[in-house]
Amino acid sequence: MEADSGHESVSLCTLDKLQTLLSQSLKYHFIVDKSKLIMDLVRLLFALLAFLALGVNAGGSGSCRFPAIYNFGDSNSDTGAISAAIAEVPPPNGESFFGHSSGRFCDGRLIIDFIAEKLKLPYLSPYLDSVGTNFRHGANFATGGSSIRPGGYSPFHLGIQLSQFIRFKSQSIALYKQQSPDTQRLPRPEDFSKALYTIDIGQNDLAYGFQHGTIEQVRASIPDILSQLDQAINKLYKEGARFFWVHNTGPHGCLPYNVIYDKSKPGNLDKSGCVKPTNEVAQEFNRRLKNSVSHLRKQLPLAVFTYVDVYSAKYTVISKAKNEGFVDPFDFCCGSYKGYHIDCGKKAIVNGTVYGNPCHNPSKHISWDGIHYSQAANILLANQIINGLLSDPPVSITEACHG
Repeated sequence: MEADSGHESVSLCTLDKLQTLLSQSLKYHFIVDKSKLIMDLVRLLFALLAFLALGVNAGGSGSCRFPAIYNFGDSNSDTGAISAAIAEVPPPNGESFFGHSSGRFCDGRLIIDFIAEKLKLPYLSPYLDSVGTNFRHGANFATGGSSIRPGGYSPFHLGIQLSQFIRFKSQSIALYKQQSPDTQRLPRPEDFSKALYTIDIGQNDLAYGFQHGTIEQVRASIPDILSQLDQAINKLYKEGARFFWVHNTGPHGCLPYNVIYDKSKPGNLDKSGCVKPTNEVAQEFNRRLKNSVSHLRKQLPLAVFTYVDVYSAKYTVISKAKNEGFVDPFDFCCGSYKGYHIDCGKKAIVNGTVYGNPCHNPSKHISWDGIHYSQAANILLANQIINGLLSDPPVSITEACHG
């Protein structure tokens, strides 16, 4: 049986509440009559049975069996939206796993792909792709360059992604009501409330701010950025979303692109070689994001939120690069920012020097193109993230329906 709205009522019978009820019964059993004690124990028994039934009905061992994933984000989880809407992400992107360009800014799979694998669901089709797409088990609204607030690198900010989802949901349900044959590739109406909603966005809000303003201006913008994220999550909740998996932002100061172009004062690099001021702003963003998620738990009592510390996962991989068998974490594989700037997938010859040739072994690199992570790095990151080692509460992706 798949995760359903029944979790909303049954999940209230947590172990903490069961323990409280038991302790109260034992504490007062000397001053109440015997029938009262029996009734308390009966209540406890039924509550315990309901709690155990939750694990069984959800698939055993706490497994939630989400029927679909709806993802919102930027290029860290874009599985083809930019290729469909603007221009194809060129090879050698995608070639380590897919054998061709897959619309991903990576040589292979992204963290969202490993999430889908763990949940035994197909890789997510981008909502903007109209050719050969199948949305039966979810859709990906993430688009490269996207931010939470409008006015950044991309027109597809979170508000637009949310509008796309609302239309997608209403059109899908309408087609089901019409008993249209087109529904075979669409999600079942009841699956929207059972699905997992993954959110991985915010990096570009900070990056755009760093590029066009000061560190303090970016820091001052964080409350408004997160306010708009809160509004988006509230809208998703009103649309029936109940299970949220929220990634914090990564260590901006550890991206090779930022290290190369950083114009801050000398001595601003930390022991791992990352730019401290930008990382400190990212950490501030994450502290406030975690507080925001805690507030949302109280504000939206029927929702289940998992906050995921992606920052720590990425910083750990970078700081321990050599121990993990990687080359220098700031030595990326595809494209060039040193001597001559050329994006991954392009080539140029300058004074007889060829710029843009990809490295021969992407699996030895943490960074794929100076901004995005390689598949090899994403494997390590996903192993930490998916298993709940860095989650609050500490639950794996397969148990993210439990409050």
